[in-house]
Amino acid sequence: MSKVFTRESDGADDDDDGSPALPAIPAGTKNYMTPAGYLRLKEEYMHLLDVERPATVQTVSWAAGNGDRSENGDYIYGKKRLREIDRRLRFLAKRMENSEVIDPQQRQGCGQVFFGATVTVCHEDGIERTYSIVGIDEADAGKGHISWVSPLARALLKARADDAVKLQLPGGVEELVVVEVAYRSIGF
Repeated sequence: MSKVFTRESDGADDDDDGSPALPAIPAGTKNYMTPAGYLRLKEEYMHLLDVERPATVQTVSWAAGNGDRSENGDYIYGKKRLREIDRRLRFLAKRMENSEVIDPQQRQGCGQVFFGATVTVCHEDGIERTYSIVGIDEADAGKGHISWVSPLARALLKARADDAVKLQLPGGVEELVVVEVAYRSIGF
């Protein structure tokens, strides 16, 4: 048989689905999450397990019954999608298993910046911006949700209102002034 019809690697590329890798949790730490973030991961897990996986299994089973599997697009795509679903289920299960849910509302009255804080800062250009410090899986810069391992969150850690903190940027150092620290429910 010609090399053209053989696989270079059996299964080696199956784990590479082309999607960007999510940041790893720093070694020796837990996967801190807000209650809303944990609920969102759990909902995705249950949807994949209860809806998408059974539908995909049914499609693969139907396609397998149609005969020749080597040129059966439904079968080939279905098997690939099934591997993707199973990989995502394993990922979500590990993230939830290693998570520690911290409710920001339980830190009411705390004046320092810790996980779950919503912090308003004044940048050097005079513009005030508000950031909520959330878990790695919850970060969304467009909504002002920054990961607790991000450089900005690390610079703000343990700061109080009216403190000046230095943020190391690729172009130099920016000084930020903490305007307000609040702990409230963070929605997505």
